[in-house]
Amino acid sequence: MDQGVMDRKLWLDWMLRIGEPVLEALKERQLRSLMPVQAVHVDRDSYTYLEALGRLLCGMAPWLEQQGLTGDEEIQRRRFAVLAREAIAAATDPESPDFMNFSEGGQPIVDAAFLSHALVRAPQELLGKLDDRVKSNVIACLQATRSRKPAYNNWLLFAAMIETALYLLDTNWDRMRIDYALKKHSEWYLGDGMYGDGPVFHWDYYNGFVIQPMLVDILRTVGPLEADWEHYQEQALRRAARHAAIQERLISPEGTFPAVGRSLAYRFGAFQLLAQMALQDNLTDQVSPAQVRCALTAVISRRSESRIFLQVVSICVRPSSSLLA
Repeated sequence: MDQGVMDRKLWLDWMLRIGEPVLEALKERQLRSLMPVQAVHVDRDSYTYLEALGRLLCGMAPWLEQQGLTGDEEIQRRRFAVLAREAIAAATDPESPDFMNFSEGGQPIVDAAFLSHALVRAPQELLGKLDDRVKSNVIACLQATRSRKPAYNNWLLFAAMIETALYLLDTNWDRMRIDYALKKHSEWYLGDGMYGDGPVFHWDYYNGFVIQPMLVDILRTVGPLEADWEHYQEQALRRAARHAAIQERLISPEGTFPAVGRSLAYRFGAFQLLAQMALQDNLTDQVSPAQVRCALTAVISRRSESRIFLQVVSICVRPSSSLLA
């Protein structure tokens, strides 16, 4: 079998293995009763469920939106697109036992932004195919996050991403929240493909996990609406391509990478910008899509086959009920 085909199957198998328990449980509106929560901070259980849904769909959305697939993979894509929409319905319905927290504490603005990013990345399969009732619930939940004040750092992009999704939902959206986030990140650019996380430099993977992926997709969606946003889009894409090239060089042949900063828990998610730049055909001339595939396959394999990761996945897919059996 061709190596590229084998790598794709590996990526797909891990994505579905991670995602299926969450989405199936939400379909049955049993996520709270089935999903184990282990946290140091006592309030994490009020945030965990939106974290699980938002971050999962943010990563799955480009695949859910992909056209032209055939065979078993297309069957799986259609199935998971339906599951994703049912999960969104369960998460945003005030009458649902799995209704999620969009307005209490500081964290909801973060994971509502990841859910919004999923809608932005899959405007046809996720956003466009929601029925009117679910759309109204989604709008209400996203607007509820406006009571949360983002921190003066990458969190400004969370508010901006939520407003970008509201724009696509064809409802009241706030240009100021987007404009402020874009202008501040323009000011916080440090050179050589790197933004500060606020006014201060942090050596971690937030550029790859949050800052640059959100900047790129916000600007791809609303950039043409304002001349200065459109001008910034050109800069942001060049900077993202440069940062993706740096990310590719951080990965060793064994799939390891430097253990620095606050974002190690994101594992291979820390490299989502690198995958995004390959997907959107925005790599530099020095990095080929095949390089990206090989590098990320090495990272995914090493992270996914680690003993601790396998223990976590086994807990999530443990057949604690007939639903997950």
